[in-house]
Amino acid sequence: MPDTPREASPPLRNTLREGLAIPRVLLNPLRLPRKGPVFGDGRAAMVIPGLTTGDISTTLLRRTLKTRGFLPEGWRQGINLGADPAKLKLLEGRLAQLHRQTGKKVVLIGWSLGGMYARVLAHRCAEHVDMVVTVASPFSGDRHANRAWKLYEAINDHKVDNPPFAEDIAAKPPVPTIAVWSATDGIVAPECCCGREGEADTTLRIDAPHFTLGTSAACIEKILARMAEVDAARG
Repeated sequence: MPDTPREASPPLRNTLREGLAIPRVLLNPLRLPRKGPVFGDGRAAMVIPGLTTGDISTTLLRRTLKTRGFLPEGWRQGINLGADPAKLKLLEGRLAQLHRQTGKKVVLIGWSLGGMYARVLAHRCAEHVDMVVTVASPFSGDRHANRAWKLYEAINDHKVDNPPFAEDIAAKPPVPTIAVWSATDGIVAPECCCGREGEADTTLRIDAPHFTLGTSAACIEKILARMAEVDAARG
């Protein structure tokens, strides 16, 4: 387990730096991926965006996955505004469909709030899921140890610590899991993203702003490298 800071909302200086990373999100559709080792083996990879963002924010990540041999999929649910039982149900059906179409289990990658969806789906549909990768997702600890909980509660009909699903997202799903976290995250407390002992199979520390982790080519390369390592360890 990596060294982790005390569980608390990120310092204001880190939050202010997040503004510098926002252009990366907006320019995602214009950016081209780097080439690298191919290891996807035709697996579908569903990428779920974070709070108040949609599939545009994950364009570069999905394009890079395609160059590495995956069949990347957006979540196709518009803007992610919070935990939504109807959207979860639709994603369950798509997971089963992708598994049938490819003959291979699906990789789930969730950025921030998207990682919460990914872990719930892996609990519900483990038979269709190959691996779960959470990127700066607060699946562990205090649900208020972040800068977004007030916005979340303002646009949803439930509290952050009482989401509309029965699954315990802190409990490790019964599939390989990678938790990506940053000690300089300006939105979510880092230890909530890396989890406590036993809540993830492996963690990956990439010190970059929250909005950079899913949009920086360098960060994406590190995430894919760890995914390839997990694959290799499984044989």
